[in-house]
Amino acid sequence: MRWILLKLMTWRQQPNNRNLLRKKTFYQSPRILRGLFLTLHTVTDTAETKWIAIAELLRPQGRRGEVLAEPLTDLDEMFAEGREIWLAKEESAIVFASPRKLESHFFPTGRNAGRIVMKLSGSESINDAETLSGLQVFIPAEEMPELEPDTWYVRDLVGSTLFDAGKLVGEIVDVQFAVAADGRTRLGDAAPLLEVQPLHDGEEEHDTLLIPLVAAWIDSVDVEEKTIRMNLPPGLTEA
Repeated sequence: MRWILLKLMTWRQQPNNRNLLRKKTFYQSPRILRGLFLTLHTVTDTAETKWIAIAELLRPQGRRGEVLAEPLTDLDEMFAEGREIWLAKEESAIVFASPRKLESHFFPTGRNAGRIVMKLSGSESINDAETLSGLQVFIPAEEMPELEPDTWYVRDLVGSTLFDAGKLVGEIVDVQFAVAADGRTRLGDAAPLLEVQPLHDGEEEHDTLLIPLVAAWIDSVDVEEKTIRMNLPPGLTEA
């Protein structure tokens, strides 16, 4: 499952080029944007624990078992050296995994800027690293902090119903973030965008909408009821 921490943004002009908007299915694998305080756990029952993926392993990077990965969090603290992590294709497969140690890491520059190179226990050669390609790096969900005010996980927003001035707009199906021309570096001063599937008389319409999640436009967010109520400027709900 993908977990993302959203902090409300004040309105900034969005990029005109929609090609700079990176689309991810954030509810299936995670990125955490800010505010995480690390608590290393001791013993974990893998069958009973809920999990968060913090990175996806891509390919070998180096001769001593290092692996290039796509981080699914903007918080460097998540990659503290010595912490326990679990590797699996998906959350349901963690029950079969054994914990590893994150021995070291660094953030490369150049064409791999925005990614991370990790050295994991049990990976001592290029051949070892190749066997890890495609796996996700998980930590127990219990290590997540309490949320700050006006902060939500993307998993809690996806599937919610959006209302504008009391009128039904549609269902939130994704969250997008404006990125730089490299396609990876997130523009931190740009508001997250809710991707909304419009609903008309209970029926889905074809095109989705992108609605900036701006604090000044929000009336309420009810995570339990899965509803978001906003007062949007004219024109934003028109496909």
